[in-house]
Amino acid sequence: MMVGRGEGQPAAGGPAHHIPVLLDEVVSALCVKEGGVYLDGTFGAGGYAKAILARGAQVIALDRDPQAIAGGQALAASSGRRLRLVEARFGELAAVASQLGAGQLDGLVLDIGVSSMQIDEAARGFSLRHDAPLDMRMEKKGRTAADILKEDDEETIANILFHYGEERASRRIARAIVADRPTAPYVSTLQLAAMIERVAPAKPGELTHPATRSFQALRIAVNDELGELARGLFAAEAALAPQGRLVVVTFHSLEDRIVKQFFARRSGRGQAASRLLPGEPVPHAPTFVVTAGQPIGPSEKERLENPRSRSAKLRFGERTAAPALGADSEIVKLTRLPSARRRRG
Repeated sequence: MMVGRGEGQPAAGGPAHHIPVLLDEVVSALCVKEGGVYLDGTFGAGGYAKAILARGAQVIALDRDPQAIAGGQALAASSGRRLRLVEARFGELAAVASQLGAGQLDGLVLDIGVSSMQIDEAARGFSLRHDAPLDMRMEKKGRTAADILKEDDEETIANILFHYGEERASRRIARAIVADRPTAPYVSTLQLAAMIERVAPAKPGELTHPATRSFQALRIAVNDELGELARGLFAAEAALAPQGRLVVVTFHSLEDRIVKQFFARRSGRGQAASRLLPGEPVPHAPTFVVTAGQPIGPSEKERLENPRSRSAKLRFGERTAAPALGADSEIVKLTRLPSARRRRG
């Protein structure tokens, strides 16, 4: 299971070389046309935006991380005003596009999760490789991971770890956090990782660190990543022109399930073609056409060259002329923590 999205793999002893995951596949799925207007909802290091610009299109690029926006200023300056950078969440993309007078978009790409730049910057607290404050905030606003571990009750912490991290030892870990915090609250990455390794050690043959799932869960909770994903999908539906393409790259099963269900429900998959029964509501017209052969994964060559791409999945759909349907309660349910239930650990 991946901790976040991947734009590159750091070279030994050096800074990260940011390689956009599934770059060729993303550009192909977008069907980029010269002069078109595209939105990159997760700018990061700008890999997708550069590729779209290289094909003669205009790009509106969003990122909730102010450091990513600052880092993209040189690219914007060299783009001949074809790249516009906006510090915003991608759930706000429809409003941003409207404010910029962009009209309906020809394509939109979302690369979900934390970027490799955020992982590689030790002080952000996303990574197990460095000792740093338990922060994990993409925007540097709101509650940190340390705040959750200090303030939330044992049941809530266990629920976060179990649902967002699929951590089977969630109760055991939450119990230790609550027991320790009166005298030694968890405030650093290696402090938390060491405790998890002690109370829920890795099984023989397991390659990932035993704290990986818990770190993923805390990061998702801190940034409301699943809720933001749902809002981004609904906003994309509203912002795309007919025949516009929505392309989404995910890195773990929770994200992919939301995207898969969104496209299934918006494309009318599973709807009966037979005559309706008396009083049965008429189904909405599909807002997306989704082709077979999805999800698309990285090639063996890409997996070897960029290990962070290994769990990546790409799904895409083409917008129809049907009116946007807005928020979908069934999709929203997938983003929320379930009610308390029995767990192992």
